[in-house]
Amino acid sequence: MRPDQSFKGRQFAAEVILWAIRWYLMFPVSYRDLELMLADRGVEVAHTTVFRWVQTYALEIEKRIRPHLRLSNGSWRVDETYIRVKTRWMYLYRAVDSRGQTIDFLLSAKRDAEAAKRFFHKALGQPHTVNPRTITVDKNPAYPCAVTDMKENGELWRFSRLRQCKHLNNIVEQDHRRVKRLVRPGLGFGSFHTARRTLAGYEAMAMIRKGQVQKVGGRDMRTQATFIAELFQVAA
Repeated sequence: MRPDQSFKGRQFAAEVILWAIRWYLMFPVSYRDLELMLADRGVEVAHTTVFRWVQTYALEIEKRIRPHLRLSNGSWRVDETYIRVKTRWMYLYRAVDSRGQTIDFLLSAKRDAEAAKRFFHKALGQPHTVNPRTITVDKNPAYPCAVTDMKENGELWRFSRLRQCKHLNNIVEQDHRRVKRLVRPGLGFGSFHTARRTLAGYEAMAMIRKGQVQKVGGRDMRTQATFIAELFQVAA
């Protein structure tokens, strides 16, 4: 196996970088909080450097864990929540299955049928998802349009049933709170791309903590750290 070159040229050890990224993406702390936490451990690093680490590696972690996820079930619960990016509100499309396991997510500037279709296409293309038996959504009129078009184009199983019932979506609405709790210390995002990368990291760590990764317990922090290190061929 070729050595991973992801950390080549970095001033700090890969173990330190991955520790900081994991903690930022798992817990509601700010970059300045992490700067102080690292200083307490004898590592002098600016909070702007931690920000750059997250922007560089969060999306990569999310991409690398996908093949290791357990298969989700066919009962999808889909909803959007609001995320502030600079001075605008954006829409974060999210889906979980009936067990609360994360299916996928998509940050979008618009909330319409085209955005819904982009989200469904992305979700269906993941290695851990299956064509849904049921898709539970709220009363947003964009979802029926998106589902109908995808069925007509053969992009979605024609027997998939769309349910517009708000109270059945409590699972995904409760799951939104975790994202909001993590976003709050950072007081929003400076750009769309910054938000997209950071949110991918939040979702990746959530999948790990939900126990979605094969052979990695959701409450086993040591094994989780080892798993992420192994993704980059780094000794934990």
